[in-house]
Amino acid sequence: MYQEMLKELLGFFPCVALVGVRQCGKTTLLQQLISESSAGWQLFDLEKRSDFEIVSRDSDLFFRLHPNQVAIDEAQLLPELFASLRVAIDADRGRTGRFIITGSSSPELIRSISESLAGRVAILELAPFTFGETQQQGVPVFARLIGSQAPVLDFEKLTIPTNIPGILRTQHDHWFRGGYPEPWLKNNPRFSKLWMENYIQTYLHRDIQQLFPGLNRQKFQLFLQMLSNLSGTIINYSNVARTLGVSQPTVRDYFNIAHGTFIWRHIPSYQKNAGKRIVKHPKGYLRDSGLLHFLLHLQGINDLMAHPVMGHSWEGMVIEEILRGLNALGVSYDYFHYRTGGGAEVDLILEGEFGLVPVEIKYGQTVKGRELRGIKGFLKEHDCRYGLVINNDERVSLYDSNLIGVPFACCQNFKPYSGL
Repeated sequence: MYQEMLKELLGFFPCVALVGVRQCGKTTLLQQLISESSAGWQLFDLEKRSDFEIVSRDSDLFFRLHPNQVAIDEAQLLPELFASLRVAIDADRGRTGRFIITGSSSPELIRSISESLAGRVAILELAPFTFGETQQQGVPVFARLIGSQAPVLDFEKLTIPTNIPGILRTQHDHWFRGGYPEPWLKNNPRFSKLWMENYIQTYLHRDIQQLFPGLNRQKFQLFLQMLSNLSGTIINYSNVARTLGVSQPTVRDYFNIAHGTFIWRHIPSYQKNAGKRIVKHPKGYLRDSGLLHFLLHLQGINDLMAHPVMGHSWEGMVIEEILRGLNALGVSYDYFHYRTGGGAEVDLILEGEFGLVPVEIKYGQTVKGRELRGIKGFLKEHDCRYGLVINNDERVSLYDSNLIGVPFACCQNFKPYSGL
């Protein structure tokens, strides 16, 4: 899904940084680009001792010897690399497509890129498989409609795709399993469970310990388990601090680490032009639904359907699908949640070059009128062009002149759309 965006960015910038959670496919995308390219790219993996020695011995000299078509995997392992890379880029500033760097599990990585390589690098965030990618499809038309500022009536043309057999059951399977590529490729429940166990241990005992050696690992491990119950809720830092027995600043650091290592999605409150009392606390989700369900010890989709977290889990999965689709298109946007002191709320507010779009997410097939009060009030108060309600209905429904219900299955319509 990200191949075309990566190629486009290489045509504009001297360097592209691929970032995202560990094991989401960054190295695979990099190797695929190199194998398809005739430019003679060289790949150096800093997790390999020999490659680390080659690059780290004298990084300035390394870039003088390798001035073009160089890819460096896991660049966060060598922080001093970024200053040398800036010098190498500036030596031939007009040339594009010279370097690719990748990085995972490091909140400092984006900061290092921003400070050392501002204006010289494009950042492309990758994530585990979307539902469409598990079906070997491209970017859904739904994301293209949002990004292209399409009118609300264009969403009425969306239909549930017929090229995915049993799409409702298939999307529920993806929801339960999550999107990490390796379990999908192995397609074995026992392997998936063992893989998740080892993934969490690697995250805790290698990545976190290496990046934050002074961190209380036991407390952070308890915090990670807490995230499965906090996913989809308004975050009260003082309550979390009290439960863990640590200070509020420490809890805020924990959330920043979880967000910066791409396992948690921090969603701030939308407070612009508010005519009502707004709940200012952030909201958040574990980004991968499979990781969430593993931490909750759920054994199958029936366990999930009976669990209190079910609605929050569905909401988080749909939000990730929307944001990942926009990321793959290179659309510039910000995201928020909205809740008033009176209880009116909207699950997701998108704001970007396409305008202001509120999105409400419901698991059910039918949506009751009272469930739409929050989004209708937001549409009126902020004069939005349209709002969306993602549900599991059998067809697109127009609730109002500027509010449309779209089944999640329609969001995965990959057929070419003549309006774009």
